[in-house]
Amino acid sequence: VLDEVNDRVNEYTLSTGFNLASTVAYIDSFSVAGQELKPTGFTFNTDGTKMFVCGWKGNDINEYILTTGFDVSTASFVDSFSVVAQNADIRDVKFSTDGTVMFVMGRASTTDSVYRYTLTTGFDVSTATFEDSFYIGSEETAGNSIAFSTNGLKMFVLGTNSESVNEYTLSTAWDFSPVTTTVDGIEVKVLASKRSRIED
Repeated sequence: VLDEVNDRVNEYTLSTGFNLASTVAYIDSFSVAGQELKPTGFTFNTDGTKMFVCGWKGNDINEYILTTGFDVSTASFVDSFSVVAQNADIRDVKFSTDGTVMFVMGRASTTDSVYRYTLTTGFDVSTATFEDSFYIGSEETAGNSIAFSTNGLKMFVLGTNSESVNEYTLSTAWDFSPVTTTVDGIEVKVLASKRSRIED
């Protein structure tokens, strides 16, 4: 559980997996105050040996390594990747299953979008490069969190204004820009969004 007030990640155990009605016990916590004073989103890699925390104060993705998977007491800060050039009010971060694509939920004014980055090394934010974005402001102007299906063909956005889970279908897994063709030897990629409809 991410604590925005005390700037930390709190860890709990459940006596029955994924069952909050079972015995839930607090274990320990890990402070991220040295990197982010308003943490709003976090995620782990598949085996829990890496943790990523973002927030709207620092507007960067902070990477931590855990010597024991999913044990935050073993976490230590590695590095960070700034996304402020794309959005100055970020709320969540998620990765593709192999960690080579990163998504950031950003709001702030009319820039309500999910931003997509590619990583040359999976789950290593120092290798990230901004690719494109998808505008979700027509459905939600205060997006707080994002999630994906395991195959990367479904995206879900949760926000405080619509108070809804908004579902999106991606034609290509982990990619907002599904249409690519070649015209007279020139590769053309068509980007579709709710705001600009089509731009090439």
